[in-house]
Amino acid sequence: MTDVLPPKPPARPGRVSLWRYAKLFRKDILSAQPARLYRAWMAEFRTPFFRSYMCNDPKLVDLVLKGRPDDFPKSDRIREGLAPLLGNSVFIANGETWKRQRRIIDPAFEGGRLRETFPAMWDAAVALVDRLADHADGQPVEIEGHASHAAADVIFRTLFSIPIEHEVAGQVFEEFKEHQRTQPVLNLGAFLPLPKWFPRFHSRGTKRTARVIRALITQLTAARMEEIREGRAPDDLATKIMTTPDPETGAVFDTEEMVDQVAIFFLAGHETSASALAWALYLLALYPDWQDRVAEEAQEHIDAEKIYFSTMSKLRLSRDVFREAMRLYPPVPMMVREAACPEHFRDRDVPKGSQIVLSPWHLHRHERLWDRPDAFDPGRFQTENGKSCLRSAYMPFSSGQRVCPGSGFAMIEGPLILSMILRAYRVEPVKDRPAMPVAHLTVRGADGIWLRLTPRDNI
Repeated sequence: MTDVLPPKPPARPGRVSLWRYAKLFRKDILSAQPARLYRAWMAEFRTPFFRSYMCNDPKLVDLVLKGRPDDFPKSDRIREGLAPLLGNSVFIANGETWKRQRRIIDPAFEGGRLRETFPAMWDAAVALVDRLADHADGQPVEIEGHASHAAADVIFRTLFSIPIEHEVAGQVFEEFKEHQRTQPVLNLGAFLPLPKWFPRFHSRGTKRTARVIRALITQLTAARMEEIREGRAPDDLATKIMTTPDPETGAVFDTEEMVDQVAIFFLAGHETSASALAWALYLLALYPDWQDRVAEEAQEHIDAEKIYFSTMSKLRLSRDVFREAMRLYPPVPMMVREAACPEHFRDRDVPKGSQIVLSPWHLHRHERLWDRPDAFDPGRFQTENGKSCLRSAYMPFSSGQRVCPGSGFAMIEGPLILSMILRAYRVEPVKDRPAMPVAHLTVRGADGIWLRLTPRDNI
């Protein structure tokens, strides 16, 4: 063990004005929060426009996500910033619309389908290892960009059976990078209680990139619908979702609805996977003993010429490292629900319409729950404390009925790609370019995540 802790953003000092908080929040969600949240079971925040309650008490988290989820729908404030790209996708929909979407989507991500999509993940991992060969010369490499490329490749291969090099796939990827740069953390509609008729203000760049991305996805979706009609569609995730009828109504997604869903698959499945993979690599660069153990495991169980889905059950260290990376750097740092009726939490009255904030970032580092919460220790999941917290205080994919449908998918993709990279390359930190996490849509490096790669000689 080492006493050096992974990077963590500094908490803001004491109380600040609403204006100061908005400025801090716009820069980085995490460092805008006070340090007391790492010990608090619940915290109340008041503004002139709404009240927010952050809940770190596992019993409250369980109530909101599992006990009475219909009483705590997703906040419309989340929709304000994401609507241009995501429309009314499963990520931001509520009520019967959301339930119908999940009835159609969930069968595509059942266990048996993971086995069927595994070869496409493998191909994407091999392609990434090949691309990194040109950068494995000991010079600094910005690894987040490569992780993002690989995660997008996985999405397109598993969803539409096309690699990232496909013309349309490549265009979506490039436009999405531009969309990220134009998307503000703090949208006016998310901060002020604007009436529904009031126009929502998004930057020209945000609206343009969202429009282009949706047009490209529409092109892919329309082509797939034609292939389905002609009986020549590949048996991938897009075909499965587009041909699955709602078991209650018999209806399938129309083109617009499918475009909404593909947009969120790309955002959630690409952006979050890239974040988790990049941080896992950075952590292993900081802790070379763990890195060597993961590399040895990969070299023992992965044959470059043959790959079987059953191999994943043998990559236990890689899975624990990936799990620990998502504990320390959960890709989605905060989730916002809304109280549909008055509540009473921990001796406090919670008015109807209040924002209920669930923070994987703070829950995963809570000082009253986890042993050595800020330390990197993949072995913690084999301890009683780790096993207990895994059940009650760990939710990188949310939990309950709104758990991410692709969580099982991500827990195959992440450890596989991580193992494949470390089987081929050694990673080291760049001393003059340390990573510092910041949170916008996901938790990324403030100035990227930089590593040095060199080939391993024993493969």
